[in-house]
Amino acid sequence: MIPLWGLVAAALLLALTGCKQDHSAADAETPAPLLWEIRDNAGAVRGWLFGTIHALPDGARWRTQRLEQAIDQADLLVVEIAALNDRDGMAQVFTRLATSPGLPDIGMRVPAGSRPELFGLIESVDLTAADFSEVETWAAALVLAQAGDNGDAANGADLALLRDFANRKVHEFEGAQRQLGIFDGLPEAEQRDLLLAVMKEVRANEADPERLRRAWLKGDARTLETAASTGLMEDPELREALLVARNRAWIGQLEAILASGERPLIAVGTAHLLGPDGLPALLEHRGYSVARIQ
Repeated sequence: MIPLWGLVAAALLLALTGCKQDHSAADAETPAPLLWEIRDNAGAVRGWLFGTIHALPDGARWRTQRLEQAIDQADLLVVEIAALNDRDGMAQVFTRLATSPGLPDIGMRVPAGSRPELFGLIESVDLTAADFSEVETWAAALVLAQAGDNGDAANGADLALLRDFANRKVHEFEGAQRQLGIFDGLPEAEQRDLLLAVMKEVRANEADPERLRRAWLKGDARTLETAASTGLMEDPELREALLVARNRAWIGQLEAILASGERPLIAVGTAHLLGPDGLPALLEHRGYSVARIQ
């Protein structure tokens, strides 16, 4: 049986961010990860939006003066999952949702021509096909999405921000149960599409595994937006379930926070902030002015 508890943190952080990447060293360039400022129709600052990355190498520099100012001025932090440090709790949720008896062999869940690649990917993460005998297809995809990723979730921007707000309010959009439940609720056909898409993305990243990390550090919105609309997000059903529908669910929570008068720093996966379905665009449709300040 696959040691799920050792993989939960990685699995929770898959490519929902649109920033799956390999990490080997901290960049020397001045960082400028994407940061937006939210203003109301009177011009008053109401909050900030920051696109996060969930794993970074030791020593990576990503904090900036503008981000630090937003951290200092914010009344609360809004994240996808607040309990990222609770590895045991997340492991319990993951194991409960991710395992079922009587599943077909993992190789039977992809076309015959894709099986050699799948088995090679499984071997690359030091597992065997037998380890997935009771692992649902979506969960297998999340585990395998980490192939070749040398980043450390302990250095993730979201986890660092949670530490910054240790003595202030934190609101979570979903939590582990709800987020993983989205995957668990996918029809099996879509779960298999997810597995194939992850295999394709891992293969594509082999040419330049540092590309998306560099783009995130530089605030290269064009590259990140392309990444957030290709790969597994090219599948309309997966895009709707994993990105668009979640943003629609979040915007209601966000409007309530903004209406309360508190100024939030919203720190979520970068893909959720890009394009016409992103939170900045949804806020603008509701009368707010959202401007990129970094």
